Amino acid sequence: MRLLVVEDDKDLNRQIKSTLEDAGYAVDTAFDGDEGHFLGDTEPYDAVILDLGLPEQDGITVLEKWRREGRNFPVLILTARDRWSEKVAGFDAGADDYVTKPFVTEEVLARIRALLRRAAGHASSELECGALRIDTRSARVTFDGEPIKLTSLEYRLLAYLMHHQEKVISRTELVEHLYDQDFDRDSNTIEVFVGRLRRKIGKDVIETVRGLGYRLASVENSKS
Repeated sequence: MRLLVVEDDKDLNRQIKSTLEDAGYAVDTAFDGDEGHFLGDTEPYDAVILDLGLPEQDGITVLEKWRREGRNFPVLILTARDRWSEKVAGFDAGADDYVTKPFVTEEVLARIRALLRRAAGHASSELECGALRIDTRSARVTFDGEPIKLTSLEYRLLAYLMHHQEKVISRTELVEHLYDQDFDRDSNTIEVFVGRLRRKIGKDVIETVRGLGYRLASVENSKS
């Protein structure tokens, strides 16, 4: 899953980015409203963390523009402002959730997980597809109850497919949502990661839809 952090405090921006990356997300950053608006308008993010008190354009203006332009990714607002009127303004502009500074990074992570679940239509933090399960709180993956060890990118790919069950996901979409802006992207590596996952969770779990991409299949039996 790919996230954008728009925060002008460089130390806080770096802290949030590091925390999110440690949790398994691909993360891009912006430090003012102009840059944040441009990235959100041109890149396919799964969620955005947005500060209100930004230089160039404030967060409310950026958010209102995104919503007018049809950008419907979930947005979590971070701000030092705690007046109820400013919270209302954020929600009315299109925010999905709100955290007031100072905050604990674990709360931000929990709220991001919840936003991503709701956006994909899932109510629980544990995602299931047949015998395959992912606990998004701990990034723990099991198949038939047995733990599966995955690399960061393998987990990221599998988690994206799990969040979008029943949908055929193209290689292009996977590339756009697995890697941050600075990563040297190559769609051929997706086939490599899918092959590795099939060896770990079973060859029938990830279905290849010829000419279109990949889709999770509900497999109840043990790995084969």
